[in-house]
Amino acid sequence: MIRIGPYRPDQFAGVDALWREAFPDDPPRNRAEISIPAKRAVQPELLLVATDHDDVVGSVMAGYDGHRGWIYSLAVRSTHRGRGLGASLIGEAEARLKGLGCLKVNLQVRVANQAVVGFYSDLGYRIEDRISMGKALDG
Repeated sequence: MIRIGPYRPDQFAGVDALWREAFPDDPPRNRAEISIPAKRAVQPELLLVATDHDDVVGSVMAGYDGHRGWIYSLAVRSTHRGRGLGASLIGEAEARLKGLGCLKVNLQVRVANQAVVGFYSDLGYRIEDRISMGKALDG
């Protein structure tokens, strides 16, 4: 049975393995050993983990700054894709954001990951006329 709930420290190894599978090309600053402690310090209830019995099979991270919500790092283990788990994780993240007063959610998709654009479109997300900019502060 699949369950979705807030991250627990005993799930670190499972989330780390999931992210390494789902995001093999992520820069070191996005690795679990950096991202999880940072998220646990700010809105830890918005780091959600899906488990199948005790095995970590999915996760999503969300954030809310009082103006906009953001979805980050949606990951589903390859063995569990195509079953609606990603949509369930997004739905739970959206419900938690809405509960905080969030009225709009943003997310970013890497250009190389066009296959996931259809997934998000099916969930009601639309491509907006924006330019995404970023700046790494880690060197």
